[in-house]
Amino acid sequence: MTDRYVDYPSLQFSRPDDGVLEIVMSTPGRLNAAGHDMHRDLADVWLAVDRDPDTRVTVIRGEGRAFSSGGDLDLVVDMADDFAVRTRVFREARDLVYHVIDCSKPIVSAIHGPAVGAGLVVGLLADVSVAARSARIIDGHTKLGVAAGDHAAIVWPLLCGMAKAKYHLLTCEPLSGEEAERIGLVSLCVDDDALLDRAHEVARTLAAGSPTAIRWTKYALNNWLRLAGPTFDASLAMEFLGFSGPDLREGVAARREKRAPDFRGPASE
Repeated sequence: MTDRYVDYPSLQFSRPDDGVLEIVMSTPGRLNAAGHDMHRDLADVWLAVDRDPDTRVTVIRGEGRAFSSGGDLDLVVDMADDFAVRTRVFREARDLVYHVIDCSKPIVSAIHGPAVGAGLVVGLLADVSVAARSARIIDGHTKLGVAAGDHAAIVWPLLCGMAKAKYHLLTCEPLSGEEAERIGLVSLCVDDDALLDRAHEVARTLAAGSPTAIRWTKYALNNWLRLAGPTFDASLAMEFLGFSGPDLREGVAARREKRAPDFRGPASE
């Protein structure tokens, strides 16, 4: 691997096939949770991918038992306590979505185990999303006490319809890979032991295709997402407003104590 990706130390890189770059999210013992470094790297790495002449397609996956368990709780608390951290992560969260959308190279995600938060952003915004049958996909924002920001408002209604999007984003009810495929949230669902083979098969097919035809098709289709940019911007602003409120504190405490949150604070719109 060249020095092109040395600035993204929280991610692992390899080239399993000609023209294919594999990115692995790896946080041993923490189900690939995105802390300060990984959140930053996930936001910015797509700029390097876009400019990489040796990469035609990217595959992204998680190491071990999970795709990604979402934002690390230490990062969440730091955001709640420190305005400077909150504004930095706000920018990263915005950049992550738009950089994935604007990356000219097609992205294939291989989703297994828990898939939540910042990792799920890439998983569902990928051009082809391949989910293991037993994957556990969940947008956990409202259970944490903040609005469903990240990627949810920009892509869930487009993929699975407003009714299903509202149900899963408001209730945080998880979806298996099989159910996610049934409602159109992911491109493909395969048996767990076939996940990586299928994702790499898709990547090889894309890598062998016409680069301009595939990239320009991606660009045109992603205009649907660009049209939803104002909706995404509003959802992200509302999410980060919640990081300064009491419900977020209760949500974090509930996660750490492994109990249901008790949201009884005053509500205001």
